[in-house]
Amino acid sequence: MATTSVRLDDNLVNKAVKVGRVYTRTAPKQIEHWAKIGQIVEDNPELSFEFVLECMKAKSEVEAGDVSDYEFR
Repeated sequence: MATTSVRLDDNLVNKAVKVGRVYTRTAPKQIEHWAKIGQIVEDNPELSFEFVLECMKAKSEVEAGDVSDYEFR
């Protein structure tokens, strides 16, 4: 994975540090997370923020193998 240095506003970085602690993310990972959400929301303006977050959570669960088959009755 390539990395690039960018200049960011100190307020954004400080907020990323604070919020990142809650989710055990570093400031760069928190900013990356926000950027990913922003990109998804811009690409899909008809979806709610909550729906986007739930989709991201579901994708993560599938990638971690934390799923089970659903049985229709």
